[in-house]
Amino acid sequence: MQAFLSPSSIIDFTHPQVAARAAQLRVSSACGNFSAVATARACFEFVRDHIPHSNDIRSDAVTLKASEALAQGTGWCFAKSHLLAALLRANGLPAALCYQRLQKDEKGAYTLHGFNAVYLPEHGWYRCDARGNKNGVDAQFTPSVEQLAFNITEPGERDFPGLYAEPLPDVVTCLTQCRSREQVYVNLPDATSLDAAV
Repeated sequence: MQAFLSPSSIIDFTHPQVAARAAQLRVSSACGNFSAVATARACFEFVRDHIPHSNDIRSDAVTLKASEALAQGTGWCFAKSHLLAALLRANGLPAALCYQRLQKDEKGAYTLHGFNAVYLPEHGWYRCDARGNKNGVDAQFTPSVEQLAFNITEPGERDFPGLYAEPLPDVVTCLTQCRSREQVYVNLPDATSLDAAV
């Protein structure tokens, strides 16, 4: 469990801005005790609603680290999941990265999609997707009912059950090497390595 509570170069919750935002999102109950569910919901809703998905707003800002997504105010699903993991871990809540394989376009291309899981004492590991809602996407934080951004509906799509403490190398490579929204879209990683491991 310690791996899901630790900071890293990408899930950098020791960064002053990330730490400050995490503290602002911390919620206590009426009697003053820390509320894990309410804090997790506040972190989730902040990332979902206040850090727009870069492709939705057609932003060329390419972010990877949690601190970058917070500072730039945008990120692809992967960067948003890194930020959510950082905010949760900063509040002492174990947080993991999760992945799906989704159809990217009508030409038959596929891509990974990144989201999160948080460990809540009352519910265990609960998966949530702060990608950002839009027409056809309605992700919610309603433990213990899972409501992700995307359902697996097309042949070739996969829902990977693994919990990852750090982002996949292919994700890091894409967000490190690409310099624009179009470059990221063209180079979004597929799930080949995850498929081989399952």
